[in-house]
Amino acid sequence: MTTRIDVLLYDGFDELDAVGPFEVFENAARAGADCEVSLVTHETQERVTASHGLDVGVDGTLANPGDDDAPDVLVVPGGGWSAGEGGVRREYDSGELPEVIAAYHAAGTTIASVCTGAMLLERAGILGTGPAITHQSAVEDLRDAGVTVPNARVVDTGQIVSAGGVTSGIDLALHLTEREFGKDVAESVATTLEYEPRGTIRIARR
Repeated sequence: MTTRIDVLLYDGFDELDAVGPFEVFENAARAGADCEVSLVTHETQERVTASHGLDVGVDGTLANPGDDDAPDVLVVPGGGWSAGEGGVRREYDSGELPEVIAAYHAAGTTIASVCTGAMLLERAGILGTGPAITHQSAVEDLRDAGVTVPNARVVDTGQIVSAGGVTSGIDLALHLTEREFGKDVAESVATTLEYEPRGTIRIARR
């Protein structure tokens, strides 16, 4: 059965947080993984403006949990937290996206955060005491929320996988590719990208 992966975009997301994992999963599909990856928004929106001004078209709107086209993996990028406005900060204060994330978590979807996207998972109430990782600019905020933050580039607790800042989203996607589709596929993708995964991956199954 095809694994559906949706990357959830919103105005002010960090470009590489989303595009890095998107490219990994697209290459995984070309390497034989039975997966399908899409860029989606929560509400109908044809284009999204990222944190550095990149104008991005989307593939569609996020389905409701339980729908036939609902994702098996939901990737939540970061962006804008340390600036104190826009991006993650706006979505955190609004609470709307965290509610969506919580609903997907309750439905059994794998939730993967990149960078400060972890703050939206914290706001959704799904991290508990962790462990989880985020961008260095938000580590203390995550700890202040009661989440254990280890020294790791990627943290995998089973249904929740989190990555540190920006480029670590590539490591997260390669880790998920190996976890879901095998080591050979992940190594093939890394070779295609000419990327060498680095840093610690902490696996703490709940």
